[in-house]
Amino acid sequence: LQNIPIRKELGSALRKMFIAAEDCCLIDADYSQIELRILAHVSGDETMIEAFKAGEDIHRMTAAVVLGKEPGEVTAEERSSAKAVNFGIVYGISAFSLAGDIKKSVKEANNYINSYLKKYSAVKEYLEESKKQARERGYAETIFGRRRPIPELKSRNFNQRSFGERVAMNMPIQGAAADIIKLAMVRADRRMRREGLKARLILQVHDELVVECVKSDAEKAARILKEEMEGAAQLSLPLTVDIKIGQNWAEAH
Repeated sequence: LQNIPIRKELGSALRKMFIAAEDCCLIDADYSQIELRILAHVSGDETMIEAFKAGEDIHRMTAAVVLGKEPGEVTAEERSSAKAVNFGIVYGISAFSLAGDIKKSVKEANNYINSYLKKYSAVKEYLEESKKQARERGYAETIFGRRRPIPELKSRNFNQRSFGERVAMNMPIQGAAADIIKLAMVRADRRMRREGLKARLILQVHDELVVECVKSDAEKAARILKEEMEGAAQLSLPLTVDIKIGQNWAEAH
């Protein structure tokens, strides 16, 4: 289930096969850009934080920054490239790898990365500090205190050390997202039980939760699910959740 394509025709066809029980429906709740929101929080980058608070399209904003355009002038293709930059930065992506992802030259990709880090300077500082702390401590840590040892940072092998550095940058962010979704699952399940709803969590895929619910309780269950997911962690900017209801997983997604 983790590997079903999201935006492809095959993925939609496969999701239609997962249907709710008789007199029930599926509620799909998906965190919006949770890893980028966590990055904004842990780095303290005010530009990024304010963009999220204002409800701006962060990918369009990034495209405007790296291309020197107004947000309204950004094309769909340029926004898609900026999305690769936004998520790639978290994983310590190289200019070479980014160039392959966005079908640009290595020089152009390098310019994208440099423009991004200039605009979001606190993100650059955070990523460098994450590597430094991990080397000193021997582990990376999420905002909830969960740790991952990174012995690769002490390796004599360059590739292994590089891998360790990428883990040091990414684990606090991706790990915190995993922590938050688990907290949300517990909160949502307890609240739906407490309020006597005929609803149950049936699936977690990455940043997405799926609930099966009797139709008469669907609106209330959807509201509870959204509230508990958005309240699972107190960050310096809001967590937001997109909710849909449908008879099958494709309709609800």
